[in-house]
Amino acid sequence: MIQAVESSAHESAPVLAAYSYCETVTGQQARNFAYGIRLLPAPKRRAMSALYAFSRRVDDIGDGELAADVKVARLEEARATLARIHEGAVEEDDTDPVAVALAHAARRFPIPLGGLDELIDGVQMDLRGETYETWDDLKVYCRCVAGAIGRLSLGVFGTEPGARGAERAPEYADTLGLALQLTNILRDVREDAEDGRTYLPADDLAKFGCSAGFSGPKPPEGSDFAGLVHFEVRRARALFAEGYRLLPMLDRRSGACVAAMAGIYRRLLDRIERDPEAVLRGRVSLPGREKAYVAVRGLSGLDTRHVTRRAVRRRA
Repeated sequence: MIQAVESSAHESAPVLAAYSYCETVTGQQARNFAYGIRLLPAPKRRAMSALYAFSRRVDDIGDGELAADVKVARLEEARATLARIHEGAVEEDDTDPVAVALAHAARRFPIPLGGLDELIDGVQMDLRGETYETWDDLKVYCRCVAGAIGRLSLGVFGTEPGARGAERAPEYADTLGLALQLTNILRDVREDAEDGRTYLPADDLAKFGCSAGFSGPKPPEGSDFAGLVHFEVRRARALFAEGYRLLPMLDRRSGACVAAMAGIYRRLLDRIERDPEAVLRGRVSLPGREKAYVAVRGLSGLDTRHVTRRAVRRRA
């Protein structure tokens, strides 16, 4: 069982200011993520914002316009910050608000901060321009940049006392991260191609005649692009189905947060499945009203009850 430890102690002004900074970053730059975490009580919401703000810093280093050697140096600085947090060496008056907030969150909740080292490993894979021959190869990358975030988030959420199968919660959190990341990869396939990156497995691209890549608003000549997309959508759906087994292990508001974030991405997947070539024409997204509906659905517990009923049928 993983339990979050929520103290009612009053936070100092510097800590509250650090959290406020992280929440601002999250609200401005993570619309899908923000819809989920707003359903959490304040201590968990702040901790999740601190995790996001640090993760965003790492992602921005990888995606930015800096020279490659500068990016490498900045990533090592991020690792050094994590080491300081591990060692308890970040004081409340530190000049880095993200470090202050993350250090406080790590003292309050059992967050496996090594997952952020894995995230840095994943960004370094991007810097090296790695490509992936098979799904097993791509899973290594996805576990670094998304599965690790799932496990980190579970440290904040905790599991309910006595939750059946809670020992597998980190595995399900990791799998849900893979589902979200594969959805991201499908959504961003053209944008990534324009940046010189290919994430989909080379074996899959070859199977559907898409090895030439995606440099424009149309699929490669003679390819079965729709077949490729539908193949990856089925893979993502299977990951979602497995990862959703986490929901009954969480308290109501943590489960609502996860259901909301995952639900938004599942609906993106639905849109991509209906019109595969849309990802080549631009970024597929959901309107705000649909995201709000998904958040309300998560808070209602519908997805959690559905997973619970399915589990009961399997055991019957």
